Amino acid sequence: MSVSQQQSLFHDDDLLASTEADNTQEAATPPAPMKRASKKAKLPLSNKQQLSSTIKSVRDLLRKDAGLNGDTDRLPQLVWLLFLKNLDDFEQAQEEVLGDDYIPIIEEQYRWRDWVVTDSLTNRRKGDELLKFVNGDLIPYLSRLGGEDPRDIRSIIGTIFRGTFNRIRSGYILREVVDKLTAINFNSSDDIHSVSLFYETMLKEMRDSAGDAGEFYTPRPVVRFIIDRLQPKLGESLLDPACGTAGFLVEAYSRLYDQVRTPEQGKQLQDDLIGIEKKPMSYLLAIMNMLLHGIEAPNIQERNTLANVNLRNIQDRDRVDMIATNPPFGGEEERGILSNFPEGMRTAETALLFFQYIMEHLKRPGGRCGVVLPNGFLFGNGVASIVKKKLLTQFNLHTIVRLPVGTFAPYTSIPTNILFFEACENSDDFESKPCTSEVWYYEIPLPEGRNSYSKTKPMQFEEFQPCIGWWDNRVENEHAWKVPVAELLANDCNLDRKNPNAQKDYEHLPPEQLVESILQKEMRIVEIMGEIKKMLGEDTR
Repeated sequence: MSVSQQQSLFHDDDLLASTEADNTQEAATPPAPMKRASKKAKLPLSNKQQLSSTIKSVRDLLRKDAGLNGDTDRLPQLVWLLFLKNLDDFEQAQEEVLGDDYIPIIEEQYRWRDWVVTDSLTNRRKGDELLKFVNGDLIPYLSRLGGEDPRDIRSIIGTIFRGTFNRIRSGYILREVVDKLTAINFNSSDDIHSVSLFYETMLKEMRDSAGDAGEFYTPRPVVRFIIDRLQPKLGESLLDPACGTAGFLVEAYSRLYDQVRTPEQGKQLQDDLIGIEKKPMSYLLAIMNMLLHGIEAPNIQERNTLANVNLRNIQDRDRVDMIATNPPFGGEEERGILSNFPEGMRTAETALLFFQYIMEHLKRPGGRCGVVLPNGFLFGNGVASIVKKKLLTQFNLHTIVRLPVGTFAPYTSIPTNILFFEACENSDDFESKPCTSEVWYYEIPLPEGRNSYSKTKPMQFEEFQPCIGWWDNRVENEHAWKVPVAELLANDCNLDRKNPNAQKDYEHLPPEQLVESILQKEMRIVEIMGEIKKMLGEDTR
């Protein structure tokens, strides 16, 4: 069997059926007579409870290690170990099915079953000996692996471990951790499902922890809403050029999986979910997230999206049906990257560069996009105005959803929006006949009695339901309004339009308007105080 035929990290249908059959037979076996249990006796734990207990104990162990600070350190360490355990379970299952025809991915001495599981307790590596093997032998070996195709398992392994380092300092803690993780069976659908649920929880905790963890996680309700509104279909390609932990891709896969009827459709679905991620840690988290959700051959590249791509030479074959993303904003790209963009469109602001990339990579016509952007994009000028003019004239910017204060709390309190637009037919007359005719705005309100979201009280998907209900039958109301494109173009493409049907929301005012508003109020206060002082003076005479 060729290497290309061995790309799946999870069991195939035959293996799953075999596992389920084994479980059924075990369940059908009559239980032995039971003695009356004392009040203090505990019932046997279910698989899910046992797995929960295992993960909890592993996390508790990692908290004791001096080399790890917070979930942003601990989660990646747990993930690369889970990845290797998953890989070994996959190889063992393949060996049972294929026998001598199976071509191993990992050499014998580097398999989980050989360096973690040993028959002799005295021969097990631990302490400094274990650390020396992992840091000096195992990870360097894995980092050298590669295949002819970027999606070959060997290529994925090599990419992961070229950017992964063991940060666990205690070889004894590492020994305990791998011993506990050995209990997880990645050939069991129950175990996979449970680990995926725990993984999502840990990703959220990572986002909520200190440091730059927020870049890894877009709130699940926002992800789900964007995919819901893009309405992906089988056979359509979806790209996230800043995929982080691959939340948009996983959500699209979960939405479409039940529609798959043939192995060919299943393979096509996985091929059509495309991600690009710049940072090694995020790439590792994304790969594991996709594997745990059943995406057996993740189509993710580890690279800088904005590098080595000339936007002036994008061909139709490079374009996709949909883009769903939350690109980084507030950062700056190196100057070498800017040469990939046309003169007059170059800027150090990452969000504007990503937006240009997005527009060029949508199929013409009909390519559609849902993108999260900060408020500064809406009122920005200079290059931002040029980008927005192209958006309004060559694309149909049909909807801007204004998200409530604190949607991304506690990572950032910057007001954010979701822009939905579609690519139009190419035309030589976009100036006089813009593709956008009007832009609809929908303001998602905070729940009654709340003035912001928080880590303990985050946004819920149900809060998008009124917007979803309004989407196909648009009328102006207290949360929705529209602005003609001519008005936007005449105002230097300032898209930051306030809700005319609601009270003023100073959170979303541009900085210059905020300053002007504050100055006017200060001047009015001085005037009032002068009048009061004058009145008091008159009263004392």
